[in-house]
Formats: sequence, structure tokens, C-alpha cells
Amino acid sequence: MRVVIAEDHALLRDGLTRILQAFDFEVVGVAGRGPDVLPTLLAHKPDVAVLDVRLPPTFTDEGLQAAIAARQEAPGLPILVLSQHVEPLYARELLSDRRGGVGYLLKDRVADVAQFVDAVRQVAGGGTVMDPEVVARLLDRSRPLDVLTGREREVLGEMAAGRSNAAIAGRLFITEKAISKHINNIFTKLGLPPSEDDNRRVLAVLAYLDS
Repeated sequence: MRVVIAEDHALLRDGLTRILQAFDFEVVGVAGRGPDVLPTLLAHKPDVAVLDVRLPPTFTDEGLQAAIAARQEAPGLPILVLSQHVEPLYARELLSDRRGGVGYLLKDRVADVAQFVDAVRQVAGGGTVMDPEVVARLLDRSRPLDVLTGREREVLGEMAAGRSNAAIAGRLFITEKAISKHINNIFTKLGLPPSEDDNRRVLAVLAYLDS
């Protein structure tokens, strides 16, 4: 699987490269500055790109803008954005693309190699991955979740991270039947139609937040 990495910190860029290569990804291009990202993506058209949100020269949103521009030029190009902090505006803008193949993770997640690699693969496969901490922050800022139980909030966080019912059940040590019931309750309480599609489930959360 071919990957392009855009990250200005040389050590992190090298670390990402080594991690991905260890899991049989081929890093076909790297970029360390905002203006270099779009040309690199369009030249290589990778199976997935891993991009930092903030890149030189302005360290604002160069990575995000390059990701959006690349998906306009090459629709559906899978993009996994990494960020140092929770930046809800950037998360909303990227994940509002309904075509899937997008993700937003905090850089701390890279320390969990298995989780990071799984996220890269999910995005490359057309899935949508959203960092649970970003989801929690967005929900907190949007409207109260008093209608949800503690367990339902846990399930929502796992669901928004792109995990299947079976995966959520395994992580929370409960049955798939219980997970299905929690998900149906979540969508009912939030006024959202239930869906078995992982991408649509994440996008439904975002639709709720933007309403």
C-alpha cells in the first residue's frame, strides 16, 4: 500500500515512515512544507496520505487545505490528518466530505502503533476514523448529552472512531447484541436514523453536531 507523509518535524516524519514500512506500507513521497503537499499528493496519488494539520510557513492549516484541495483534484483520495491538539473546526471541515476515506487523529495516538496502523488501513479502505477525544470535545461544545447513559457515551466514542459492533463489543467486554441495542438507543435519543454502515454512523454524529 502506497503512502505519502506530510510532517515538518523530521524525527516524527522518520518515525511515521519506519512504523508504516514495518507494516508493509510503501512510503512513496514525503513533504515538510505546506506548498509541497498538494504537488506531492497529485504526483504520487497514493493509496493513503498521512498529513499534519499545521505545516510551515504559517503553521496554521496548510495540511488541511492541501488535503481538501487534493480531494477536489482526485476525488476520494484517502487522507488521515494528524493534529497536536483538538481542533474542532478542522475536524468538521475535513469530515464533512461525505465520500469517506478520511480520518482525524491526535498525534498522541501514534504511540499506540496498532491503533495508528489500523486507522491508516481503515482510511485507505474508504472508511472514516475520528479520534474519540475530538468527538467528546465536539459533543461537549454542541449540546448536552444528558440524554445518554455513561455506557452509551462510551459506545458513541468507539463508534465514531470507526469501529464495528464486534470490535466495540470486544473492547467493552459486552455482547454484540448489547452493542446493537446501545447504538439504536443513541440514534433514537439524538434524533438520528440508525445505520449499520461505519462511515454513515460517524457522519451521522457530525450531522448531529452541525444541526
